[in-house]
Amino acid sequence: MTDVWDRVDEYVTERLIGADPALEAALADSAAAGLPAIQVSAPQGKLLTLLARLVGARRILEVGTLGGYSTIWLARGLAPGGHLDTLEIDPRHAEVARGNLRRAGLADAVTVHLGPAIDTLPTLTGPYDLVFIDADKRGNPDYVRAALGLARPGSVIVVDNVVRGGRVADAGDTSADVVGTRATYDLLASEPRLDATALQTVGGKGYDGLAIAVVSGA
Repeated sequence: MTDVWDRVDEYVTERLIGADPALEAALADSAAAGLPAIQVSAPQGKLLTLLARLVGARRILEVGTLGGYSTIWLARGLAPGGHLDTLEIDPRHAEVARGNLRRAGLADAVTVHLGPAIDTLPTLTGPYDLVFIDADKRGNPDYVRAALGLARPGSVIVVDNVVRGGRVADAGDTSADVVGTRATYDLLASEPRLDATALQTVGGKGYDGLAIAVVSGA
């Protein structure tokens, strides 16, 4: 099935997204720097852009920058004059991301914060209209809690990689990433200020999924 998923991703990218030199260069530079190829796919990235536009995002928070590929997609959805804060723990990743953002013409619209997200988050001031969390999975519950404190009613919080190839539903899987993902589900289900769902995804990045939550005024 993975061959089919790859072909459909390629079809969607060709038909609805097309060639994009800045994004292609970001992928090439990330690969050349030895960064892991764990960024979102092009269709998933376009979804981030559209979500930002749907909520009229003037401020976006991203937890987990990597090489800045998803950052570019998110920043392209900002309202005029908007700004994005992205958090990255690895100095090499942050360096590559800054270069990719400069080439994409987005350096002034994005601030790359270097350091552990759990330390950086308390230094930020909200509210953010959209939060995208794509970092270490065991830390996701803490990141969602922090995002909630930096959000407003109507803000959207997106958490990537919440299916883990189906392992999230395997009670026998007690790996740290899966346990952290289950704890994230527990938080999304129990927090009265969040209304959430999760979608399974397949494609060039394999079998996974994302959770989307809207912040209420409760």
